[in-house]
Amino acid sequence: MEWKQMAVGPVQANAALVWNENKEALLIDPGAEGGRIKRKIEKLELKPLAILLTHAHFDHIGAVDLLRETYQVPVYLHAYESNWLSDPSLNGSKLFPVVDNISGKPADHLIEGEGDMTIGSFNFTVLETPGHSPGSVSFYFQNANIVFSGDALFAGSIGRTDLPGGNQKQLLKSIHNRLLVLPEHTIVASGHGAATTIEAEMTENPFLNGFSL
Repeated sequence: MEWKQMAVGPVQANAALVWNENKEALLIDPGAEGGRIKRKIEKLELKPLAILLTHAHFDHIGAVDLLRETYQVPVYLHAYESNWLSDPSLNGSKLFPVVDNISGKPADHLIEGEGDMTIGSFNFTVLETPGHSPGSVSFYFQNANIVFSGDALFAGSIGRTDLPGGNQKQLLKSIHNRLLVLPEHTIVASGHGAATTIEAEMTENPFLNGFSL
């Protein structure tokens, strides 16, 4: 499996492409610049199968409808944020003057709970990692040693919790109970910034050191 992140939009959120040897692909958090993402897909000659959303804040969903319609693929989102795609107040676009209000179509499939998922030949695990937002999830591809953590865990930092539905204590529990238990060599592909590893965050992240559940 191969993967690539692209920083898109005014707040440089990471959109991700994941693909296999057959060029089948998953799109994760296409937050903006749909045309640019589309050009990358075409350059790599990929065949998208689905769009996965770690959560539904505006900077992670802005290009969803364009890419969904272009490739005729379903969108997956946690049930706790089922109405966020269509509500600028919930997805945060109404709160940030640098972006237009985002109001899109509902997700095609709602994720309810944790567990293994299969889309085409991709097998991965959905981990519920709320705290940044109520329906935040992470997608763990064990065979590729990588987890797409959305805005839960960053290199040297954690997600903000001052937006509607945020909860810092819940976020820290999510990180410790769902992410830090992964193998230490696991790559963490975050929603913003550079990739890191579980080992690096266990030893160097100042927000996690000394925290007790």
